[in-house]
Amino acid sequence: MTLLSESRAGAFARLALANVGREYPRRLDHLMFAAPAELTPRRVHPVFYGSYDWHSAVHMHWLLARLLRLHPALPEARPIKALLDAHLAPDAIAVELAYFQSPAGRSFERPYGWSWLLELQAELLRLANGPWAQAVTPLASLIAQRYRTQVCAAPYPVRSGSHGNTAFASLLALDYARHAGDCALAAAIEQSARRWYASDRDAPIAYEPSLDDFLSPALIEATLMREILPTSGFRAWLDAFLPTLPGPLAVPPVVADRGDAKQAHLDGLSLSRAWCLTRLAATWPERDARRTDCEAAAQAHFAAALPQVVGGDYVGEHWLASFAALAMGESP
Repeated sequence: MTLLSESRAGAFARLALANVGREYPRRLDHLMFAAPAELTPRRVHPVFYGSYDWHSAVHMHWLLARLLRLHPALPEARPIKALLDAHLAPDAIAVELAYFQSPAGRSFERPYGWSWLLELQAELLRLANGPWAQAVTPLASLIAQRYRTQVCAAPYPVRSGSHGNTAFASLLALDYARHAGDCALAAAIEQSARRWYASDRDAPIAYEPSLDDFLSPALIEATLMREILPTSGFRAWLDAFLPTLPGPLAVPPVVADRGDAKQAHLDGLSLSRAWCLTRLAATWPERDARRTDCEAAAQAHFAAALPQVVGGDYVGEHWLASFAALAMGESP
């Protein structure tokens, strides 16, 4: 897989900086219990008001933190630091926290936005910036507690290919739990994943994708189980769950209209498939045909979507760079 070069990191940084400060267009999700005093994005969400919607704003902040850690000498490093100083200020985070503690915030952005907020905090912990991580800690702690309650109580996972997907949320939340030392959350995710997925066999990959997918239900589940099971146990599970990997998932999805928000999801699917296929390829030794096939499929998906990340339609440009950065590097 192509690594995140400094020149590409700079392009991603400029894109993310523009997105997180762009208040409109904005999709505002809000459950009303009374007539609101004012529902402007910046008033309701003073940190995550940009990038079209709350969860996209969160993972574009994550992207900025990751770029700063991987390429600290970027020319864009100074504006990144200035923006994170302003947005991740304790007073602003306190307003976001109060929203989550209000009736409207009880299930707001569950689970996708929750998991990206936790992954943002994991990246801030990796970055070792005390003030930013400290400011986000109260919100991350609340969401971690809620996510632990959620997974423990859920008799079934959500297996869709979009925001509700349980495996993707659990993968990001598990990364946070391990970096933050939240043993209770890590144990809850690991136990729940075994309960939900351990007996799964013969994933119906011939039915992927649907038009709303930016995740492969099969690949993201397998990527989570790779984090849960010991190596030998995981290989046996994967052979039963995805016996023909990559099979039909080797072919990137067709995108007919990149100005359509649902079809733009399919570029995200290519990037998230590339991320999963790269990680799953490492299951097998070098020169194993399964590893080679997965790596080739990952590269094909990445090449298909990368041209849309910067300079494409805004329905994709406000979020795709985050998924590209996942596909180009490290954990989670």
